[in-house]
Amino acid sequence: QVQLVESGGGLVQAGGSLRLSCAASRSIFSIYAMAWYRQAPGKQRELVAAITSGGSTNYLDSVKGRFTISRDNAKNTVYLQMNSLKPEDTAVYYCNAIIATRPLLSWGQGTQVTVSS
Repeated sequence: QVQLVESGGGLVQAGGSLRLSCAASRSIFSIYAMAWYRQAPGKQRELVAAITSGGSTNYLDSVKGRFTISRDNAKNTVYLQMNSLKPEDTAVYYCNAIIATRPLLSWGQGTQVTVSS
């Protein structure tokens, strides 16, 4: 079973930036699309950004122009660069391999992002 480990979260002021990383225990990125999800307290988990094996990307409307998903297949790592952060971006962020929008793997522990106003 592939394990996913997210890191890079933290506390940041509104307007600040963070870069999240997601490392897989073995090579999967060249096969599957990858995605970042987030879950805020009391809300359902939502897909924030996705990147296909060919490098095409898609974003949640509310993060377009602020977040950038990328990946390094050689390092089995996917990234989420988050700029111009807003308090409503506060959530636990998770990554996963996906087919269409369906997550394939067991969820990791996630990484907490807290944006203060």
